[in-house]
Amino acid sequence: MLEIVKGWINRYFSQEEVVLLVLLMLASLVVLATLGPVLAPVLAALIIAFLMQGMVQRLKSWKVPHWLAVSLACLVLVGIIVALFLVVLPIIWRQLVRLFAELPNMIDRGQDLLLLLPERYPRLITAQQIDEIFTTLGSELGSVTQTLLTFSLANLPILAGFLIYAVVVPILVFFFLKDSDRLINWCASFLPTQRPMLRQIWHEMNDQVANYVRGKVIEIGIVAAVSYAAFLLLGVNYALLLAVAVGLSVLIPYIGAAVVTIPVAAIGLFQWGWTSEFFYLMIAYGIIQLLDGNVLVPLLFSEAVNLHPVAIILAVLFFGGIWGFWGVFFAIPLATLLKAIMNAWPTSEHQAEWQAKEASENGAE
Repeated sequence: MLEIVKGWINRYFSQEEVVLLVLLMLASLVVLATLGPVLAPVLAALIIAFLMQGMVQRLKSWKVPHWLAVSLACLVLVGIIVALFLVVLPIIWRQLVRLFAELPNMIDRGQDLLLLLPERYPRLITAQQIDEIFTTLGSELGSVTQTLLTFSLANLPILAGFLIYAVVVPILVFFFLKDSDRLINWCASFLPTQRPMLRQIWHEMNDQVANYVRGKVIEIGIVAAVSYAAFLLLGVNYALLLAVAVGLSVLIPYIGAAVVTIPVAAIGLFQWGWTSEFFYLMIAYGIIQLLDGNVLVPLLFSEAVNLHPVAIILAVLFFGGIWGFWGVFFAIPLATLLKAIMNAWPTSEHQAEWQAKEASENGAE
């Protein structure tokens, strides 16, 4: 047994670089698990800086000085934050409060519609079962509605946290963009000089993650904007709230579109009933989803991550359960990282091949 374990260790952990990679991964997990809430502004700033790096590089390609390119990018970020706090979030909050205030009436109307089912299918469902379901649902939604409608001084710490993010994150983003080369070189100074596996993983992940994250942000914006325009044109209630939900649904492949269909259909059904307007809404929503999956995604993700749909769903469930929203957002890049590590993980056979290749190259010289 000891020989088997020893052979397995020699096969997969025979290099210093592998041990270093394992230690780095374990240390990262421990830091995120223990200091995640404390480091949340830093992690958010790193992500935003990574997203805005493309803008800085584009400005520098137009002969704009580095400091000016970073300053312009940060001004754009501040403008987006101000617009979110002063325009978008207040509208979403008002629509959300109004929606929860009207939910009891919607539940009553939905109950009236569903009570028609026992008359048509008495063997499948009874009126008592429907009453029990809606009684439980009404009590749960009542408590949520009361919480939203009684927004008071008790929620000021949450607002203070948002204000801290709004001030600290742009400052961190500025310095991350300004001193990115210096920070990368400083981190690399702690790594071994010869690190072929880490270089392979870095090169494999850099372009894919950059394309995925930036493309996903653009996809969210386009889908949300198109949905908002379509909902306004059709006169749907809570248009902005639903548009934001549709935009964020693209974060979760395959699952998000199916889940967000429920509130879109429910709002349309309670607003118009079984009328032509309701079917126009569902047709428009279906066209948006169809264009997103078959036109927008192939354009934005031309170098798509080669992962099986089952692996994508498992990654979303696993990382989302660990890190919440950011886990869902980075589920595919993290799954791609694991795949890159497995592909680059050296074994004794790989090491022998590399040594033979180096020997042949040295002999040829």
